[in-house]
Amino acid sequence: MESYKNLSGTSGVAAFEQGADYIKVQFSDGSVYHYTHASAGEGNITRMKALANSGFGLNAFINTKVKYRYAAKLR
Repeated sequence: MESYKNLSGTSGVAAFEQGADYIKVQFSDGSVYHYTHASAGEGNITRMKALANSGFGLNAFINTKVKYRYAAKLR
């Protein structure tokens, strides 16, 4: 996984991994969630990838748009 830049300094996101149709997000508590096109929607995954790469806003987006729309909790 790639470390999340956390430009705000207050994010609960620690790291992420992205693929063609998914993003996995690791939170600061160690939990890892797998979001896919099928579970969260292609547009949301695209936005999550952009936010992850920018290092800003991913945690807020997850909490307001896709919180429970994950395909699996991996850890």
